[in-house]
Amino acid sequence: MPSPVPMTRRTFLADLGRGGFALAIVSVAACAPSAGASSPASSSAATPPPTPPPSGPASAAPAASSSAGSGAGELAWERVNLGFVSAYVLVRGGEAAIVDTGVAGSEGAIESSLDGLGLTWSSVAHVILTHKHPDHAGSIAAVLGKATDATGYIGTGDLAAVTAPRPLTGLADGDRVFDLDVVGTPGHTVGHISVLDPVAGVLVAGDALGTTGGTLAGSNPSFTEDATAAKATVVKLGGLRFETLLVGHGEPILTAASSLVAALGAAG
Repeated sequence: MPSPVPMTRRTFLADLGRGGFALAIVSVAACAPSAGASSPASSSAATPPPTPPPSGPASAAPAASSSAGSGAGELAWERVNLGFVSAYVLVRGGEAAIVDTGVAGSEGAIESSLDGLGLTWSSVAHVILTHKHPDHAGSIAAVLGKATDATGYIGTGDLAAVTAPRPLTGLADGDRVFDLDVVGTPGHTVGHISVLDPVAGVLVAGDALGTTGGTLAGSNPSFTEDATAAKATVVKLGGLRFETLLVGHGEPILTAASSLVAALGAAG
């Protein structure tokens, strides 16, 4: 399957000229309903299929990876492409944070990404869930079972909805983990959070934003708890400064991401 070109300002504006922007608010991959690196940049992974992976251990497609920042605090990231949803491994100073865990059975794919970065489960200090939906939190028990020294986190509004082998720590807007700013991004779920590295300019937005089909969009209306809050979240994120956008569904945006999000928010 040919690799798509990562979304850039040019392709976004091209979609706008063709009327694609009007569809952006509603065109994004489905999220399942609620339930209880220091390597150089490479091309994005192959376009994910629209259906979930089969049950059983997941295997990652080729992952996009990149690094940003400078010195000992440099941030590197790798996408764990699980088919229709992505998790991310963030690395700083030999320590890792995993953002989202995919559907049940995804721990093998995450482990493969760690191996490729020269890391092990003992390198994982933080596991951050953007929200409670099982395509993002489905492997939390298995991941925390392997990353025995890691602390698990989720937005306080979603805390009661996820069961883990040890208590998760609730996070709210303004908190900070792993030198990442926690940004409250409610709407998709009441407790949805995103994380931002303001120095590296990298935002991991979970399902607050998506790029399925090459079109930047807000939360999928079919799986959004509060549509008004979700639209306000897009505006809020557009007011931040970041170069790279990592989303739960679709390809990352590698350049000029915050200006594209700001344009989406301004369009209502």
